[in-house]
Amino acid sequence: MNHRAVASQKRLPNAKPKPPPAMLETVQEIAIYIHRFHNLDLFQQGWYQIKISMRWEDEEFELPGTPARVVQYEECITKNSGIFVEAAAPDLGPEDVYGVWKIDDTDNSFSTQPFRIRYARQDVLLSLMISFNLSLGKYEGPSSSAVMLKFELMYAPMLENGFELQASLDACPASVHEFRIPPKALLGLHSYFPVHFDSFHSVLVDVTIHITLLRAHIHAPSSKVPSNFHAVEDVAGENLDRSIQVFKALFGARDKLLEELQKLSKAINQTIDLTDFISKLSDTKLFSTSLQADGVTTNAQASGQVSGEPQSGLEKVNGIVDSRSDGPLNTLSKDDLLSSFHLVGQQILYLWNTFLNFHRANKKKILEFLIDTWANDRRAEWSIWMVYSKVEMPYNYLNNVVDGSSCLAGRGKVPSLKKLTDDPAHAAAMRAELHRRSIAQMKINNQSIQDMHIFGDPSRIPIIIVERVVNSPRRTISGKSYFSQLDQQDTPNLLTLPLFKAANKSSVASPQQNGRVLKIVIFVHGFQGHHLDLRLVRNQWLLMDPKAEFLMSEANEDKTSGDLREMGLRLAQEVVSFVKRKMDKASRHGTLRNIKLSFVGHSIGNVIIRTALAESSMEPYLRYLHTYVSISGPHLGYLFSSNSLFNSGLWILKKFKGTQCIHQLTLTDDPDLQNTFFYKLCKQKTLDNFRNIILLSSPQDGYVPYHSARIEMCQAASWDYSKRGKVFLEMLNECLDQIRVPSEGRVFMRCDVNFDTSNQGRNLNTIIGRAAHIEFLETDIFARFIMWSFPELFR
Repeated sequence: MNHRAVASQKRLPNAKPKPPPAMLETVQEIAIYIHRFHNLDLFQQGWYQIKISMRWEDEEFELPGTPARVVQYEECITKNSGIFVEAAAPDLGPEDVYGVWKIDDTDNSFSTQPFRIRYARQDVLLSLMISFNLSLGKYEGPSSSAVMLKFELMYAPMLENGFELQASLDACPASVHEFRIPPKALLGLHSYFPVHFDSFHSVLVDVTIHITLLRAHIHAPSSKVPSNFHAVEDVAGENLDRSIQVFKALFGARDKLLEELQKLSKAINQTIDLTDFISKLSDTKLFSTSLQADGVTTNAQASGQVSGEPQSGLEKVNGIVDSRSDGPLNTLSKDDLLSSFHLVGQQILYLWNTFLNFHRANKKKILEFLIDTWANDRRAEWSIWMVYSKVEMPYNYLNNVVDGSSCLAGRGKVPSLKKLTDDPAHAAAMRAELHRRSIAQMKINNQSIQDMHIFGDPSRIPIIIVERVVNSPRRTISGKSYFSQLDQQDTPNLLTLPLFKAANKSSVASPQQNGRVLKIVIFVHGFQGHHLDLRLVRNQWLLMDPKAEFLMSEANEDKTSGDLREMGLRLAQEVVSFVKRKMDKASRHGTLRNIKLSFVGHSIGNVIIRTALAESSMEPYLRYLHTYVSISGPHLGYLFSSNSLFNSGLWILKKFKGTQCIHQLTLTDDPDLQNTFFYKLCKQKTLDNFRNIILLSSPQDGYVPYHSARIEMCQAASWDYSKRGKVFLEMLNECLDQIRVPSEGRVFMRCDVNFDTSNQGRNLNTIIGRAAHIEFLETDIFARFIMWSFPELFR
């Protein structure tokens, strides 16, 4: 007889009501494996320590996560991970670690062993697993709340030691990085996630998280009978519903853990012997009496393997009951339910202990697999803030002639140019703003662990509009405009594997298959900039490719007001010297197979890069050019700049400061436009050797003309029939011709970055467009999104 039916029958007045059934309790176990601490860009030497705590996101769940067990896999050691660094740091000894890890009962936190950081790119191998338990407390049933995971970076100066060191570490965190574990992940998750803290404490902590649901204990409520026995009936029914939900959750957690164990075993090619366990895994035995009483036919013979697909609403092919169905569970008596709960709890505990032992024996292989999985998922997860499209590059823009009538006639034959009556910068800003509003209304409900630097307020994250630019056929009078969209759908499939297969083929075709590929990236600052201006972008590139060599150019620091030709010459000399030094060092350590030379520039640093590439000393290295990332670079100068306030500032610099580079940028360094520095620079073949070209721009950036940063036609130039308009078109066509040079696997992308400036209010920086120009240097989220979405371009 159905248990619910029994509870619902009318009782005699003198009958003693049954006490409510026992409630089933579970506990979340969240295991955090900390593999290593890597110093990317810490500003200060000293003692560091990582503190971890967790809590329920919903404040109604009062009980915090408590550290349950700690397993130190290996002794904490520190070393330098740099390869061919200028001055390789020695491996650090016992004096660079202090004390032991600790658990603080006052705030239920765990702290690693303190370690000393003395060098850049220094590794600290922590190699420990800390498990936290989270109880629902008075709230029975599966959790509807997420879990907040908190990492704190504790710091103490180098000179402190002993008691003073620990007191200083405990005083206040230097930085905090939080993550959110969504409710969907609490039934089972095995994932990697990096902890970076912030831009002033830039590190990489390799962390994996492993989650399951375990049986806690069976709690029997008070047997005291209330005066109103009808209330007891309601409580009994409610408790039964909760118990069934708890049982289903435990069921699902067991199936998830078994599936993940098999997945990990297959991925790292290491066998886990679960034959005996699976052979005894027949859930229909748990429900056989009740199911047969209801006339349900079951298959009690379990097969040797677990299937992930249910055959019906009640069972799977091997006799495992589908945990999504309440049908079989509602037929169980209280004792059968408790017995089944106890049995499934034993099964999941066995699987969990099996996983922990398996992880300890294969921690590095599991870490590598989870890192690869995480990296492959970046594009899909971050596609919320990225809009993809594809446009065609015209074969050539029609040249103007000075004669106005001829020009008007010529333009009349090309109706596509009428599209330039719309301001591209305004259109891009509106498109990004509409996308931002849609994100604000979006409910993000996934299973992945969420970085609160990004997911804390999704509507404030930069919106990136990615355009893949492809060549169009030679242009005719009836040809399509460059601004016609080939595909307006916002889909991430436009820039996927086919884009990179050709590149992979050419790299495989190298005559020397053995030997090292020396990868060098040069970073060049802008006007009155500092050599560390682009350090956040460098740090992201370093995460993409830890073996790459980086040069933060200092050749033109405090020298950006003079002649751009001289700046280019100084940069060329600096680059040649750096490349030669790295080539010599790499050759001494083995065969040097190839070189990939990449450049990243900000603002006029891009002009300096192109000027340097035109120098004769750079000619032997042009064939090694790989990726060029231009961040808001004025590639067409300041012709047709529409920012009147900024133009006034440029006029003051030219008039009263005599800043030569400003004259060159505005094409006023010579009365004849065709004899100016910029016109001649565009004639130089400075872009045609790069394999990948990525132009970053922002319609909010008023310091660099939008069209100049994107190397495209602008509204004002399309209707200028003077010699000025003709010169602009010639410069534009020259640049596009270089980009269009046939090259197998060449990638040309424009990335529009729209920052959230709502917190900055309306001030001078936002009015003149300086805020967005500087934001490229003060945040790295845009670089993270682009680099991890197209990793082949940066490796």
